[in-house]
Amino acid sequence: MNQKIIILLLVALVGCNFQTESQKNKRSELKWSIRMANSVLARSDSLIYYVDRNPKWAYDVALLGMAMDKLGSIDQKYSKYMEDWVNYFVKPDGSVIDYRLDEYNLDRIFPGRNVITVYKRNPDPKYKIAINNFIEQLKTHPKTNSGGYWHKKIYPWQMWLDGIFMGSTFMAQYAKEFNAPEWFDAATSQTKMIYEKTLEPRTGLLMHAWDESHQQRWCDPQTGQSHYPWSRATGWYTLAILDILDYLPENHPDRDTLITIFKKTCDALLKVRDPKSGIWYQVLNKGGKEGNYLEGSGSAMFTYVFAKGARLDYLDKKYRDIANNAFDGIIKELITVDDKGLLTMHNICGGCGLGGNPYRDGSYEYYIGEKRVDNDTKGVAPFIMAALELGR
Repeated sequence: MNQKIIILLLVALVGCNFQTESQKNKRSELKWSIRMANSVLARSDSLIYYVDRNPKWAYDVALLGMAMDKLGSIDQKYSKYMEDWVNYFVKPDGSVIDYRLDEYNLDRIFPGRNVITVYKRNPDPKYKIAINNFIEQLKTHPKTNSGGYWHKKIYPWQMWLDGIFMGSTFMAQYAKEFNAPEWFDAATSQTKMIYEKTLEPRTGLLMHAWDESHQQRWCDPQTGQSHYPWSRATGWYTLAILDILDYLPENHPDRDTLITIFKKTCDALLKVRDPKSGIWYQVLNKGGKEGNYLEGSGSAMFTYVFAKGARLDYLDKKYRDIANNAFDGIIKELITVDDKGLLTMHNICGGCGLGGNPYRDGSYEYYIGEKRVDNDTKGVAPFIMAALELGR
C-alpha cells in the first residue's frame, strides 16, 4: 500500500472519530427532557407498543404520553406520540378499547385526561362521548361509608393514595374544561379524606392505603392503615395535588387546605431523603435497611413536585435547590447512556399493590421484593417532567 493511500485512510479514520465525538457532544448539549423523550421514540415508534404487553387502556402509558406532550411546543412529533395513542383506543362511536365502565377501576379514569387534551385541540364528538362515559363511571363508582371512592370494585372499602392521581385529577380537569364545578368539590374532598385516613401523625408520612372495614390482612386492625409509606404512592399523591391546584379556582374554599397538605407532605419527604445521594428509597422510612433501594419513579416525582411547588410559591424557594440536587442524584445513581446516546433509567419499581390474588400483604419484604424494570413508564415520565420543570 503506497504512502498516499495510507495517509488518506488515516485522515478518514480521524475524521470518523471526530464526527463521532462531535455527535456525542451535540447529543450531550440537549436538555435531559429531550434526550429522554428521544430515547423513548427510538425504542418504539408508537406509544401503543412502548411497553412489552398487549396494548391496554392504562394509566402508566397515558402518563408517559402526557409527559411527552409537554414537549410538543418544541417539536409536534412529541404531541403526536400521545395523540396517536388516544386515537388508537377511542373508536368512532366514542367507545374505548379495553375500557369497561362496570369494572369500576379508578386507574382506567386517568387516561381520560389525555382524551380531554385531544378534544380541546380537535372537538370531534367521539372524544366527548368517551369523556362523558368516564364521568358516568365516577357518578356511580362505589364509595366507602365515609364517601371515599373505592380504588377498584375488586378492592371493596379501600382507598389508595394512587387513586387521587387516577381519579381526582380527571375530575378537576373536567370541572375546568367543561364548567362543572361540582367536580372540583369532589376532587378536593377525596384528596383531603385520604390524607386524613393515611397520615402517620408522628412523621407526617402517608401510608399507602386505608381499609375502612379494617379486615384486610395488610392493614392495622385498629386504624385500617397499611403499614408502610411506599415511595411512588406518595409520589402519585403529591403530583395529584399539584395538578388539581392547576385547575382549581383561586377562590375555591379547599385551595388553602390542599396547599397546606402539600407543604406538610413535602416537609415530611425532605426528612427521609437519602443524605448521600439526595434521592429517595422504595420504602421511604426505612432508608439503609437491608434490601431497600433508591427508587426511580418516586425520586423523579418528588424532584418534580419540589421544583414546581417552589416555582409556584407553594413551597419555600429552598426546595428548588433541593430539587436540582435530587436531579443530580438521579443522573448519578439511576441513569446510564449507551453509545448511541440513548438513556436508560434503572431501579424503577414495576408495580406494588395490596390484596388481590395472589395476595399482596403490604409487608416490608413485599415492597422491596417486587420486580424492578428499566425504562418503566412510571419512572421515565416523571423524569421528563422533572427535567423540563428544572430546565436541565
